[in-house]
Amino acid sequence: MRNFWGLRWPSIAALKINPIADPPMDIKNLVSDAGVKIAYQTVWGIDNAIRPRELDDLIKSVENEVRNKYKIDELKNNKIIRIYRDFYWKVIGIDPTKQRPAQEALLRRVLRGEPLPRINPAVDIGNIASIKWLLPVGLYDIDKIGSNSLELRWSRGELFRPIGGKPVQVSGQIILAAGDTVLHVYPYRDSELTKVDENTKNILIIVAGLKEIYDDMLIECSRFISESYEKLLGGKAGDIKIG
Repeated sequence: MRNFWGLRWPSIAALKINPIADPPMDIKNLVSDAGVKIAYQTVWGIDNAIRPRELDDLIKSVENEVRNKYKIDELKNNKIIRIYRDFYWKVIGIDPTKQRPAQEALLRRVLRGEPLPRINPAVDIGNIASIKWLLPVGLYDIDKIGSNSLELRWSRGELFRPIGGKPVQVSGQIILAAGDTVLHVYPYRDSELTKVDENTKNILIIVAGLKEIYDDMLIECSRFISESYEKLLGGKAGDIKIG
C-alpha cells in the first residue's frame, strides 16, 4: 500500500517505536447540534527538532498549487470558505472579516505573495494541509495535555491562554477542553499550554470540520499530515476518528 508520497509504508521496526501500545485519545463532541464535527488522530514518536530539507520543497509546492488555484478577491465566494464564514456569523457570533477563519488567513497571506510562516516542522506541515484543503487544523502536544479524555463543548467562563496573547476568560464560545483546561477556542485559536514546539514527540491532530464538510475531506487532510510526519519526522500514526 502506498501513501500520499508514493512510497510504501515503513515497517514498525524501521520507525523505532516503543512496542508498548500508546493510550488512545477520546474526544467527546457535545456540540454536534451546533454543526461541529472533527477528524482527529494521534502520531507518536516524531523528531521535531531537525528540519528536513524536503520540507521546504513541499511547502513551496503547495504554495504554488494554491496560488494557481485561487484568487484572493474571489475567496469570499468559495464554498468552503463561505461555510466557515457563515458559522462565524451565525453560531459563534464573530465577524469573519475582522477575525478571519484560520485557514483563510493563512491562504490570504500566500495569495498576497508572502510565504507561509516557518514555525517548526510539525506546525509547518499542519499549515500546508490547512491551505491545501481549506480546513482549520489544530495540533497539540499530547504530553502537555495531561488527559486522554477531551470534550468539545460550550465554554463556561474558563481562563484561556492563547498562543502569543494574554490570558482571557471565554464565555459563549465552543472550546476543546481537558476538564477546565482550554486547549482550543473553536475553530481559530490554540493554547500556549499545549502548543507544539521543537521538543514535541507525540501529537494530537484535529481537523476542525462543520456539518456541511464531507467526512472524506477531513480524513484526507488528517492523513496528509500524519503521512508527512511519518515520512519527514518519523513516528507512527494511529487511526483517524470522526467525532
